Amino acid sequence: MGQSLGCILVNQSKVAVREHFGKFDDVLGPGCHCLPWCFGYKLAGELSLRVQQLDVRCETKTKDNVFVTVVASIQYRALAEKAADAFYKLSNTKGQIQAYVFDVIRASVPKLDLDSTFLQKNDIAKAVEEELEKAMSAYGFEIVQTLIVDIEPDVQVKRAMNEINAAARLRVATNEKAEAEKILQIKQAEGEAESKYLSGLGMARQRQAIVDGLRDSVLAFSENVPGTSAKDVMDLVLVTQYFDTMKEIGASSKSSAVFIPHGPGAVKDIASQIREGLLQANDVQK
Repeated sequence: MGQSLGCILVNQSKVAVREHFGKFDDVLGPGCHCLPWCFGYKLAGELSLRVQQLDVRCETKTKDNVFVTVVASIQYRALAEKAADAFYKLSNTKGQIQAYVFDVIRASVPKLDLDSTFLQKNDIAKAVEEELEKAMSAYGFEIVQTLIVDIEPDVQVKRAMNEINAAARLRVATNEKAEAEKILQIKQAEGEAESKYLSGLGMARQRQAIVDGLRDSVLAFSENVPGTSAKDVMDLVLVTQYFDTMKEIGASSKSSAVFIPHGPGAVKDIASQIREGLLQANDVQK
């Protein structure tokens, strides 16, 4: 704004208040205006019509006795048609807005617990805006927007909340890990049971195949060699299997020395011992 030879220049987005002998006379908009000071006119001041922002920090406590600092951001502006009221009625606009914000927040937050305060911050902002709009409109100001930009609990409360959250997550992780281990053990047990079952089936089939093979061998030998009994054929088969087993033991690199009786009579004794061992084993199984 400039003033020279009784003329003033009002910049854009501003208005000037003119007085005549100390009394309000008119509101001057942007542009050049005559101000004949010799006739008692003077410039009382100027008023910005731009949107202004005021950040208010209000400390209060919640319903569960937790002290928090609520940060509210108030965006407001003066109305051109009520510029005189905005200029003359309030000496400290920011102080007046701050007082109303304190009043609403300290009346609203104590009704809520800490979690509800975070969840319902939009409701708190709306209550502040309604109260400010009702109060400040009488002074020529418009409330453009009211925001609750932050809610800051005490540092120790923050730390406790983080510890509670961490403990809850750890408990969930422990339960999930235990459940996974339980499932793994169950699956392993089922696998072992199935493996033993199949192993039993295989052993049973193996024994059945051996019995079938021995039966076929005995029948074939009896038919091809006249005068031989089933007992003679069985003795021959047992002795053959016995010596085959001794051969495999001797061929193994990890086997040690094996002493067996030698002589024609020893063969009969070996066959008798093998037969008796098999018969005893069958009696035990029965």
